[in-house]
Formats: sequence, structure tokens, C-alpha cells
Amino acid sequence: MSGTKIAPHMKKGGHIKRVAVLFAGGPAPAANAVISTCAASFLKNDVEVYGIMHGYSNLVEFGPDRPMEGKQDYINLDFKTLKRMRNAQGILIGTARTNPGKDVSAPEHLEDDERVAPLKAVYDALCSLDVDALISIGGDDTLKSANKFKLYQNRLPEGSKRIPVVHLPKTIDNDYRGIDFTFGYFTAVEFLASELRNLIYDADAGRSYFLAETMGRSAGWLAYGAAIAGEASLVLSVEDIHDDFAAEETDDSGNSRKIMNLDRVVKFIVEAMLIREQQGKEFGVIVLAEGLAELLPAEHLQGIKRDAHGHIAISDVDLGRKFAKWVADEYKQQTGKSRKVTGVQLGYESRCAKPHALDVMLGSHLGVGAYRALVEDGLDGVMVSVSGQLDLHYVPFDELIDPDTLVTVVRHIEYNSDFQRLARFLETNINR
Repeated sequence: MSGTKIAPHMKKGGHIKRVAVLFAGGPAPAANAVISTCAASFLKNDVEVYGIMHGYSNLVEFGPDRPMEGKQDYINLDFKTLKRMRNAQGILIGTARTNPGKDVSAPEHLEDDERVAPLKAVYDALCSLDVDALISIGGDDTLKSANKFKLYQNRLPEGSKRIPVVHLPKTIDNDYRGIDFTFGYFTAVEFLASELRNLIYDADAGRSYFLAETMGRSAGWLAYGAAIAGEASLVLSVEDIHDDFAAEETDDSGNSRKIMNLDRVVKFIVEAMLIREQQGKEFGVIVLAEGLAELLPAEHLQGIKRDAHGHIAISDVDLGRKFAKWVADEYKQQTGKSRKVTGVQLGYESRCAKPHALDVMLGSHLGVGAYRALVEDGLDGVMVSVSGQLDLHYVPFDELIDPDTLVTVVRHIEYNSDFQRLARFLETNINR
């Protein structure tokens, strides 16, 4: 469904007088482009805008003894506040990973007062601010929260206030269904690619290797993009763990899970190094997506904590350094020679990098799309999407979220797609 501009007197969301905007999850370049253009679109049409501070963290604390307080819990996003914010770094309203729907993992859970208590607190907090609509900006987990917030309201008594919700997709990982590219992705790719290019010169000077671990928990878009633009020697992500690169592991309860065949993957990396030596190249940079950590055998994940969404603390795994040791040991075993292999973590420093023009344009249009969805088209429960030459579309939550499990589906790089083949074509040629 695409938004259609109609005359002001015919606006379907004309009853909306005040909206709330929140940002949740990890930072992303161009966050302020989204926030500021979203707010400006409403302000230009006489709709007041509240910026909710630090995601859902303050909303879930709302109650009789914890009312919403200005400046601490929310700010008034007026034109003065938005001045020259479109290209600004950081996040004007902050962020947090608080998940108000973490205890709701099935539709029947919405009938449990205890499980929906955080969602009720969010609803009551927004009602206390006299908010008529909510715009959430965030990743898959934030999309799930937005959907659960909508479903919670569907079960309210007849006549209750309804707060329509529109979601704007955000992740530098670019693993989002329903949109071609997410804002911040290209900025993050360029930032990481520039670091990879620096590492290549370092590796060349010292005849050594760097194993660069990049962000990308569930899919390899960021790792592949950085490797292509940064001229890496090789890139591996979760999409590559199949056939002889994959294995299975059974836990004490008899549950099996897919894991990496570490021995085969390490040998593959060393094979690339040896091929490069035959070409007169005794150096290189190899990119590993951080999501590979989730596929490590259990013995390498002991003691690693998990967050409210069930994700392991990937930074604690130190995947790059682990692989660096394994690769260096395997290289020495095969050749009898030593080769310096250094593991580095890249990514967090890219999340608030100065946004590129494309991401500012993309983010700005998503922000405008929130206004058009809510006011011009009167929509509820949709994600704003952009395709082609920044054409706006609105995707219903029902098309993005499984109605039985209330979870989203990750968009992986398709095997043997042109994007994946580009990376394979440009990296060290290994017959596999």
C-alpha cells in the first residue's frame, strides 16, 4: 500500500494533535535525520511532537509513584530543538534496549495481566501525556514491541483510547524484511571499509594478517559490504555455514543445534592465505561477521551472558582473536612457518559516524513517511518502507511478524545471489 497525498481537510488522521517518537536498540548513522524530519513533518501541520527519552526504559517505569516528567522522560521536539539536526551525529532522544514485550511470546500471553504489565505501563504513560499516536524507530526487536503494543490495545475494552503505532526500520546490519536498505547501512559500510583499507596497508608492511570481526549478528550484509568496499581478501558470515562448513551439536537435553565445523572453516582460511602466497601476497585482511559467534560449539560460549532478547553478548566472545589464534596455529602446522595473525573488533565506532548523504536522504524520507502514514492515510500497525527511487510503501505488521510466535524473520543474503557472487568474485579465488 502506498501513501497518497490528499487535501488537508480530507486527512484521515486529522484527530491526531500530539505524537510521541521513540528510538530503541543500537545507534545508527542518520538517526537524527529520521527523528528531525519526522518531527518537522508533524510540526508543519500543527501536530505537537514529544521525543520519548531512551526508548521504552522510562515508559515501563510509569505508575502512580512514577509519573512522566519533562526533560527527564520526554522532550518537546519543536523547531528550535530540531535546528540543523538532520546531519547531526548521535541520537537526539537517546536509546535503550528495554523490551516491554519480552514476556509475551504467544498471542495467549496477551491475556495474562502479569505478562502485559510493561505494555500496560507504556500505554498508560502515553495516555498520561495525551499522545494520539506512537512512532517507533528501531530494529526487529523494536518492531516486535510495536506489534505487541498494537495487539495489547486490540484487547482493550470498547471505547478505550487507541494509540496508532507506525514503525520506522533501523539497523546498520540491513537484515530487515520489507525494505531494500536500512538507514545507516551505507555509512557504516564506508566507515568499516576505510578501516579495512588501513589494515591492508598495515598487513602489507608487516607481511601479516588481520582477522576483522564486524557487526552483523544475524546476517552478513555489513560484513559483505565492508569486505567489497574495503578490498578484503576473504569474507565469511552466517550464510556461509552450510555443507562441509556446518555441523550439529547435541546438548545434555538431547536438543540439537547447527554449529560451525571449526576445523574446516579454519583450514579454508589458511587455504586462502596459501593461495595468496603463491600470488606473491604474504598479507591480507579477512572479514568475519560477528554472528558466527552464535554458531561456535558450546565449549566456546561457556559463561557468556544473554540479553533480554536471548542474544549472547557477542563482544564478550572476542571472535576475531579466537580465530586469529586458531588460524595462526593451523598455518604453522601446515607450513612449519609462523605468520602473524591479529584479531580486531570493528563496528561499534561506526554506529554514530557522520551520516552519508544517501542515509540522510533515506532516513529523512522514512521520517516523512511516518507523518504520511498516520495523518494522510490514517494507518495503524504498519512499517514505513522505501524502495526504488525513494518510493514510500507501508507494510502491515502482519506481513512481517509470525502471528503464532510474534517473532520476525531475518533477511539473509541469498545463497548465490548477485550480491554474494560479487564478494566471491572480488576476494581471493578459492575453488570450493
